[in-house]
Amino acid sequence: MESLDITPTKQKTQTPVFDNILRSNQSFRPISSLQILKQTIRILISNPATFISITTILIYPVSAIHLSNLFIDQSIVKTTTKTLLFVTKSCGLPSMPFVKQSCQKVSELVISTLVSFPLCCTLLLVSKAAVVYSVECSYSRKKFVSSRFFVIVRTVWRRVVSTYMLVCALIVGFLALFVSVLICVVGLLYAVGFSHNAVVCIVVVTGLLFLVVFAHTLIICDLCMVISVWEDVSGPQALMRSRVLIKGQTQVGLVIFVGSTIGMAIVKGLFEHRVKSLSYGDGSSRVWKRPVLVLVYSFVVLIDFMMSTVFFFSCKSCSLEAVECGM
Repeated sequence: MESLDITPTKQKTQTPVFDNILRSNQSFRPISSLQILKQTIRILISNPATFISITTILIYPVSAIHLSNLFIDQSIVKTTTKTLLFVTKSCGLPSMPFVKQSCQKVSELVISTLVSFPLCCTLLLVSKAAVVYSVECSYSRKKFVSSRFFVIVRTVWRRVVSTYMLVCALIVGFLALFVSVLICVVGLLYAVGFSHNAVVCIVVVTGLLFLVVFAHTLIICDLCMVISVWEDVSGPQALMRSRVLIKGQTQVGLVIFVGSTIGMAIVKGLFEHRVKSLSYGDGSSRVWKRPVLVLVYSFVVLIDFMMSTVFFFSCKSCSLEAVECGM
């Protein structure tokens, strides 16, 4: 497999050298989410300038647009919400406040995702590659070289973008399938004669099962993005490689995913309350709260990227150890 060093004379030697680093580094074994967090903090402290640059230059603009919804037309959001409400009503769902709120949130999420998609395909993917390269430099005790990083980005760009497109299609398809099945099942339950409380219980149980499966899917997709940067695979091959590496480590990945999701949700909630919907005071505090909360959100995203990368190297180390034991 190809490593990050794309110089022809080094392609044959870089991967074995780094594999030896993974084998000899005891910090990867035994693997746990707490150890991954400790490794992430250690790497961040060892090279703060690089990661601060990645956060402010690459991640911050995407976070600012994602949180503030600057380019979102509220009329489009309202139209999408009305369409979703019409679909849910046609399928037999009651017009409860929860359903209306859910349709509103889904509409905002869809429009926000579409608006920020170009930045996600550029700055966010570059930041992901930069984090992978920086973590690799930390383990290999090398200095981050900007010129070499730009050469790496040009080399891996196609496979990273193709993998990202596949991941987006997979997530959209998964969500569309879940919503379609849920609407059909709820409509069928009401048609058969189930009570409202029984339908709500079934919907809650189905939703919880969906969240578990969806979280597992997102963990695989997140890991395959790191793989597409580090190894010479992309698209379905990266997904299959991710499934192989994550075997036996799903619980660790789930803890990382839940922690990152909760962190982002907390910061986003603070931004919604303190910046968007704050009704008291003269509003002058928003001048400094907005950039500070966007910076905090960007930092949480950076930590998530770093932990995903450390998690990949941990899984790779365990995989190499398993191969050696099987010989």
